[in-house]
Amino acid sequence: MPDAEPEVSNRSHLSRDAALLADTVREAGALALRLFRTELKTWTKGATSPVSEADIAVNDLIEARLRSVTPDYGWLSEESADDTSRLDKSLTWIVDPIDGTRAYLAQQNDWSVSVALVENGFPLLGAVFAPASDEFFFATRDRGAVLNDARISASTGDTISFSRIAGPKPLVERLKTIPSGESLHPRIGSLALRLVRVGQGTLDAAFAAGNSRDWDLAAADLIVHEAGGEMTTLAGERLVYNGHDVRHGLLVAAGHARHTHIVEHFRKNPIE
Repeated sequence: MPDAEPEVSNRSHLSRDAALLADTVREAGALALRLFRTELKTWTKGATSPVSEADIAVNDLIEARLRSVTPDYGWLSEESADDTSRLDKSLTWIVDPIDGTRAYLAQQNDWSVSVALVENGFPLLGAVFAPASDEFFFATRDRGAVLNDARISASTGDTISFSRIAGPKPLVERLKTIPSGESLHPRIGSLALRLVRVGQGTLDAAFAAGNSRDWDLAAADLIVHEAGGEMTTLAGERLVYNGHDVRHGLLVAAGHARHTHIVEHFRKNPIE
């Protein structure tokens, strides 16, 4: 089972950082929404990853707001060159300015702004904002998770309904044969948004393929856990952030009982 999450340290700036994070992510989301469905310059990063001038503009805004107030914190963002001094910091901001850039550029609504504050490898604060649908998810470690200021909780039980499970089709289908007439849940372009839907209770479970990074996951990880769910590797191991390697393997998020059921299934039926 997952390791116990560390307790919140006695930090005098926690309330300040929480307010700073919420205000910054809302402002960043508003900027992304203003640029949404406009004509944007785009290019490809690496082999296939799309980037637009909106990603960079939102990243610049978030960095300016957060680092001006917390210059001693580390910084890790999908759209910034990696500053390895973060490895020596106990507190690090982890940022995805637009999670789901493909959906964003395709003028679909399922994208988000995702930012977490990580303390010694574990999320302390997390915000995931879906501006197109005006859904603002926020969590503070040991203080619960909210959607637009209303408390949320993961669904209970351990049954499998494929219409309420999102993720890569080959991975979802490994749970068992999908019953006749039952459809897979539609794809959600933002991984962070896919995962927080588990915390919200609108999805029973969500999977992530083995190519996710810290910035895709850290904020959603905290929101899922604070909503009473679990998010781990398929072996049930908790994720640690802000390491040398920010890549992660296959992951699952679900409520406690269903998560236990799914992890046990993959222990008995491992992916080769």
